[in-house]
Amino acid sequence: MNKKLYLTAITVFVAGLFSWSTCTAQQMTVNTKQDLDAGRVKIDSLDNLLMKVLGERERIAQAIGVYKAKNHIPPLAEARFKEVLNKSIEAGKREGLSAEFITELMNAVHKESLRIESDSTLMKH
Repeated sequence: MNKKLYLTAITVFVAGLFSWSTCTAQQMTVNTKQDLDAGRVKIDSLDNLLMKVLGERERIAQAIGVYKAKNHIPPLAEARFKEVLNKSIEAGKREGLSAEFITELMNAVHKESLRIESDSTLMKH
């Protein structure tokens, strides 16, 4: 991994941790319409954060795709994806998320990453 990409990845990780730590909620109880509305506002905010994190992840995938194209490395790295998936399943378990959900989510993210990496290959030519 080149130095610029490594620094970008570190920056994204640290920014994500900071953003997450500022938006995590205590156990939420919904007893009133006001609580419901507040919960929906929090969900909207978290959805927005999720899209920003996924967007940043895909911008990194694009940079990786350019590198792979320049160095004649195929976009698909099955062993790497299995590693990412296993780590994600473990992290998901710690958050109370099922392995099935995390597998579907990461398969969708991976599919998008491959699309973006392939587009990066086309941009190179």
